[in-house]
Amino acid sequence: MAHMNVELVAVERRIWSGEANFVLARTTVGEIGVLPGHEPTLAQLEDTAVVRVDGTDGTSTTLAVHGGFLSITPENVTVLAEYAELADEIDVARARNALQRADSSEPEGAAATARANVRLKAAGASE
Repeated sequence: MAHMNVELVAVERRIWSGEANFVLARTTVGEIGVLPGHEPTLAQLEDTAVVRVDGTDGTSTTLAVHGGFLSITPENVTVLAEYAELADEIDVARARNALQRADSSEPEGAAATARANVRLKAAGASE
């Protein structure tokens, strides 16, 4: 079965790397699904997005991503994020508290609301 090498990198650390069969990400122009052999592409990720990687071992890795880029070649996918968090690292209670505290009528509050919502979605706890 065909596979591709995937690197998920945030500013502060490498989040995940390995072989995968599929990558799903939301870019500023829409959602993109990547299979091995994909055309070379460079895309900007949405400010807040969920990225999913289906590994060749049958596992699925989900992340909450805040800003960055997606670089695709036929053999490799690299997600370069400003900030990223694995779904199993997300503190759901803390994300819910942040969502309740955010004032979406203010620009900073709208961004905080979006970040909290994507964290909850990645963790599978969206309301």
